[in-house]
Amino acid sequence: MRITVFGAAGEVGRRVVAEALARGHEVTAVVRNPERATGLPAGVEVRTGDAANVSDVESLSAGQDLVITATRPAPGRETELPETTAAILAGVARTGARLLVVGGAATLLVPGAEGMTLQELPDFPAELRPIAQACAEQLAVCRAAPTANWTYLSPPAELLPGERTGDYRVGGDELLSDPDGISRISMEDFAVALLDEAERPAHGGARFTVAAA
Repeated sequence: MRITVFGAAGEVGRRVVAEALARGHEVTAVVRNPERATGLPAGVEVRTGDAANVSDVESLSAGQDLVITATRPAPGRETELPETTAAILAGVARTGARLLVVGGAATLLVPGAEGMTLQELPDFPAELRPIAQACAEQLAVCRAAPTANWTYLSPPAELLPGERTGDYRVGGDELLSDPDGISRISMEDFAVALLDEAERPAHGGARFTVAAA
């Protein structure tokens, strides 16, 4: 496939680029600052663009089979995330490219918590509330965009650098945890799950989640 990745210089974005290249896809990595592209894998085409600019998104997704957005705002600028996502959705709607969105975990329902989401739990960290709210609005923006072909992937509670095992569990709107109550996946396996969805679409127009096997 021909894949464009926005936010390619970020921690998740870099792993997504590497996984896609390893599978033989043609990857275009989009960065706002060319200096951040120095650590991207060989074989990727680097383009400069702004995911918040509809024209940039349209141009960079034209002729592509798939767009992946792994953008994350800097601290203090969390409110930009739903606006950026709306621009990406508008851009891909013009070209017909499919969109995979790297989302947040905070809107996932917590099993046994009487219908509360992760961000509604009393012990949810205060410092994470701005990005959690931004991700909740991001998901709402996707759900309100019927003309775009989107899929939203929520990570588990912990998404950290680690090992690529290739194994993971898949869920819907509920947070996935292991028998010890730990909800996590490595960024490497998260990229595997994202590219598996890219190659074998199963959640069009919906949100799903994954966690370590």
